[in-house]
Amino acid sequence: MATFPIRQFGDPVLKERCGEVAEIDGAVARLVSDMIETMYAAPGVGLAANQVGVQKRLFVYDIGDDTGPHAVINPVIQERSGEGLHQEGCLSVRELWWDVPRAMEVHLTGLDLDGNELSLEGTELLARVFQHETDHLDGVIILDRVTAEERKEAMRVLRERALDLPGR
Repeated sequence: MATFPIRQFGDPVLKERCGEVAEIDGAVARLVSDMIETMYAAPGVGLAANQVGVQKRLFVYDIGDDTGPHAVINPVIQERSGEGLHQEGCLSVRELWWDVPRAMEVHLTGLDLDGNELSLEGTELLARVFQHETDHLDGVIILDRVTAEERKEAMRVLRERALDLPGR
């Protein structure tokens, strides 16, 4: 197993819509395994393939509910209901957090590593993870979900980090 570097805000791969996974084979299984290791090492609760530079529609997650890590291939959010505002961060925009509006209940479909159809209901944290990771696969990042003012402040912080200014 290996860990990947996680692509950071500004990398164009994060703004591109990922293509469907046509065949679930050993390469996809290895990718999923390495993505899970990367997610745990980060640490995070979810990781989309394009965050490690792979333009495939798949993500991994583990919300710490004792069910272990999971992979969803070619995910599609079928339904959303309710809305809540919760603190959310992103491994591609490190150490910044915002209150992001998200549906509180989500019905997600996709495939597992064996090619079996998945039909998953997510509430609260799991619903947010499904939406956050699916956003990534659509080329939407967390900064696209915050207010203009929050985005402006985030850009200031990210510029200071890039310039390696003191205190950041």
